[in-house]
Amino acid sequence: MITTEEIENLERDGYLALGQLLSPAEVQAVNDRIDELISMEGANAGSELFDSKYIRHPKEAGADRLANLVNKGAIFDKFYTHFRVLAGIEVVLGAHFKLSSLNYRAARPGLGLQNLHVDYKNAVPQGGYKVCNTIWLLDDFTENNGATRIVPGTHRSSMLPVEAMDDPQQPHPDEILILAPAGSVFIFNSHVWHGGTTNTTDKYRRSIHSYFCTTDQPQQLDQRKYVSSETKDRLSQKAQMILDVC
Repeated sequence: MITTEEIENLERDGYLALGQLLSPAEVQAVNDRIDELISMEGANAGSELFDSKYIRHPKEAGADRLANLVNKGAIFDKFYTHFRVLAGIEVVLGAHFKLSSLNYRAARPGLGLQNLHVDYKNAVPQGGYKVCNTIWLLDDFTENNGATRIVPGTHRSSMLPVEAMDDPQQPHPDEILILAPAGSVFIFNSHVWHGGTTNTTDKYRRSIHSYFCTTDQPQQLDQRKYVSSETKDRLSQKAQMILDVC
């Protein structure tokens, strides 16, 4: 499911490329469903996530969002149940983890720049990681369309970006860009310094994030509160355990 070399890379760098886990046809089908949801939800798109008391930042102005994708079609099930993804999450978080949220983010043309940040309240230099993310590319990620940047190895830092940098929005000398074709998937330890870059093209740059946490942490989106009977009925016991809705 995940090789020894991949485990070593993930532990050393804080991120790992899993390759193209979605075919072009699957990418197109997901994007078609996303377009339907954006049209249906309008100004309320993403409201489930940003209404959560566990979100640390207000709704992002530079990107379109959708939330609660678990309950918006079986087409999204693979994003939190794929065996390669789960194997990588276990490397970072150990055996006891759950899905925190499943969301869509699309950097808008001319926008999308984020501060370098982590997805936890403090640095965890000695390990014991609490959160881990996967990013599923629904478009090619290029140097100019708002690709995610990561500073390898910073999951082991004793400081947060805001503590270590004069301006976390500026480029870091050691940062790399996630550059890969649509359908590719990356795992990144959410304690690694990361952030979106500016989309300088005239098209949206689309992705889905399946975000996991250890079982002792609150979910960004309370899956027990939101899970529908229809969703629960179609899911395997293992998938329900990942959602913590058993």
